[in-house]
Amino acid sequence: MNASRTARDRARAELTQEIKNEARRQLAVDGAQKLSLRSVARELGMVSSALYRYFASRDELLTALIIDAYDAMGEQAEKAAEGGAPRERWRKACHAVRDWARANPHEYALIYGSPIPGYAAPQDTVASAARVPLVLIRLLRETNPVPAFEGPPLTDGLAGQLRALGELVAPDGERIAPDLPLETLNRGIVVWTQLFGMLSFELFGQFVGSVDPTDEFFDHAIEQLADFLGLPPAR
Repeated sequence: MNASRTARDRARAELTQEIKNEARRQLAVDGAQKLSLRSVARELGMVSSALYRYFASRDELLTALIIDAYDAMGEQAEKAAEGGAPRERWRKACHAVRDWARANPHEYALIYGSPIPGYAAPQDTVASAARVPLVLIRLLRETNPVPAFEGPPLTDGLAGQLRALGELVAPDGERIAPDLPLETLNRGIVVWTQLFGMLSFELFGQFVGSVDPTDEFFDHAIEQLADFLGLPPAR
């Protein structure tokens, strides 16, 4: 019975992967708004009722694709940021995220593009979505950088938001940044949003006519962002 169960589990896992692969193909062609379980089932030669045994709804399938995308990007960033000087780790992590986004533009659009009408991401996506920003937070905690210039004072409201964020518990069970200065955490959020803003501009064609191709601009910008964080210059 154990061997039979293992074979069934393996077959289920394989078909689940086929369903997600077909859904990704349809995302690339038609976009997330037009994705449906019926169309996926039709392309796989299945009756739609059979597909519901794997994903109970279109939203459940979308959630699985979103988690996969966040995890794939996060894994690349985590691997790139292992070892080396802080600025070099930052540089490699940024390039890893950009390389993944350029290689998987439709999956990037799924997680950082326009909201999908009628879909609300559940709590299940949070841990995977946090992987890339936590790479930056860990780097800041390890280096405790000192920026070359001071920023404007934090308002009481913003300071309260940052304090609450630092006390949140990360997926690994530790608080995100309880000992990180609030100004440093704030700069980390600024840099995080700037990084993904640049990527979205590049992938969605907003740099055409200005800094396209974007390679040299991206390299220059992530060095400026490292300066803004206060990461020590590479030796």
